[in-house]
Amino acid sequence: MASSSAIRKVTVIGSGLMGSGIAQVCAQSGFKVVMVDQTREILAKAKGGIESSVSRVAKRKFKDNPASSTQFVEKTLSNLSTNIDSSGAVKDADLVIEAIIENMDVKHHFFRELDKAAPSRTIFASNTSSLSITEIASSTKRLDRFGGLHFFSPVPLMQLVEVVNTPQISEETMKTLMQFSKDIGKVPVRCKDTPGFIVNRLLVPFMMEAVRMLERGDASLEDIDQAMKLGAGHPMGPFTLLDFVGLDTSKFIVDGWHQKFPDNPLFKPSPLLNKLVGEGKLGAKSGEGFFKHGKK
Repeated sequence: MASSSAIRKVTVIGSGLMGSGIAQVCAQSGFKVVMVDQTREILAKAKGGIESSVSRVAKRKFKDNPASSTQFVEKTLSNLSTNIDSSGAVKDADLVIEAIIENMDVKHHFFRELDKAAPSRTIFASNTSSLSITEIASSTKRLDRFGGLHFFSPVPLMQLVEVVNTPQISEETMKTLMQFSKDIGKVPVRCKDTPGFIVNRLLVPFMMEAVRMLERGDASLEDIDQAMKLGAGHPMGPFTLLDFVGLDTSKFIVDGWHQKFPDNPLFKPSPLLNKLVGEGKLGAKSGEGFFKHGKK
């Protein structure tokens, strides 16, 4: 049940994998949620996916109590509504979470419009995994009430949320975002607005260094994966992880960081990664990346 006194109504902009997952965990936790996207068809599909996901959660949570399971699903779905009018959807929101395409211009456009429509008290947050929260926030006039809430996929299962503070955010806003993350059953960690925050700042250079080892011929990709699983206790090796993250996603992140910080060797682009992406070998989602996967 919702317990945050500062936040009761949440608007989620975007109903893709991340947006729908965020909307689901908020609704499950007792918050009133409005999920926004471009068309009713897109929203209907997302809501159907949420209903299926909530039903699975309920069966695990109340496996010996079908009545409670049904009640949980009905209550969660009653907390969730949809809207194709983003400005109208934020008029009484306490918190707006953006989970749209990783494009700075698009995010600036959205937040400029939302900034005009939302009450001055409303907190804005972006779920970006690679762009600067400070730069995104610059399109608004609420720099003290703008932070990062970086969730991990799949949102209903992954416990972590990176709560990102900019130089301008108020401590009150940070405390509210930290408490909100706890209220939806997540474990928040606090981080400054540095490229990739905590997880991706460590994970992406690690994966890229594995690619560079392969490019130099230091070891085979199979042996690199095996070494990190058995020697470092990782659940999967860097090349398997790259394939599941998406080679195009990893390239997008590295290219963006390299453009902004060209002198940092950790952010240097990879010719091999570029080649694979250029060939349409994007990882598990395309059927082939560093490894071959089943047809998609």
